[in-house]
Amino acid sequence: MVSNPISAAPVLFDRALLCARQRRALKQGPVTFLLDRVAEDMAERLAAVKRDFADAADIWTPGDALREPLADRLKSFTHVDLRDAAREVLPFQQGALDLVVSALALQFVNDLPGVLAQIRRALKPDGLLLAAMIGGDTLSELRQCFAAAEAEQEGGVSPRVAPFADLRDAGQLLQRAGLALPVTDVDRVVVRYDSAFALMADIRRMGASNILLERRRIPTRRTTMLRMAQLYATRFADADGRIRATFDVVWLSGWAPHESQPKPLRPGSAQASLAEAVRKTPKR
Repeated sequence: MVSNPISAAPVLFDRALLCARQRRALKQGPVTFLLDRVAEDMAERLAAVKRDFADAADIWTPGDALREPLADRLKSFTHVDLRDAAREVLPFQQGALDLVVSALALQFVNDLPGVLAQIRRALKPDGLLLAAMIGGDTLSELRQCFAAAEAEQEGGVSPRVAPFADLRDAGQLLQRAGLALPVTDVDRVVVRYDSAFALMADIRRMGASNILLERRRIPTRRTTMLRMAQLYATRFADADGRIRATFDVVWLSGWAPHESQPKPLRPGSAQASLAEAVRKTPKR
């Protein structure tokens, strides 16, 4: 595993390769159904926040998916492109922004705690981070079937699907970054395909195929690929023969601390006893 010279965090992802694959997907005609869903949801979530935002930044969202639904309600909207992201250093001064958004990008960050800390620093007091990242059980079906096929056909397993954060991990990362009022939730999307090969074609056209540094560097055997597709069809097909693929979108939100925000009560500051309340409850 390679060390990151800036943060000393382990480097899992080849972000230069990610950039190249996103450019390739754009040329081939990108598959954007998941990104479109997130962009629409992002706009709805921000519309429910009863305050105005002026200076906003979009961190590494592929393309301009968030510009159209969000930019009209903001004074300034800066998109940080993935091409400038190899070092994972954000180009913002302390307290420069009152809104940071990101869609389907943070799952490919090597030092996510460090990036969240940078976002916290860039936010003005009472500024908001709202982000969506791939997480949870995303592509667990594909992961299982590849592992079983490789073990059977080749006697070993290579890393093919990146590890993803779950809700608990995401909440802890927000707190670790110093963000207040952290909230996480998950939107599970199940998509059906004619075959595992059709699913893998969509993943390529999302620009999201394997970028793990420890990925296998030689072509997968044809027999392994065919066995993987056979296992997928056996284990995860519906009655009509189409297979299911799970995508979990983990949502994260947190605020830069401000004196106006609700504060948790100090331990021991309660004015009433729970035991006393239970004793006073009338019996039926």
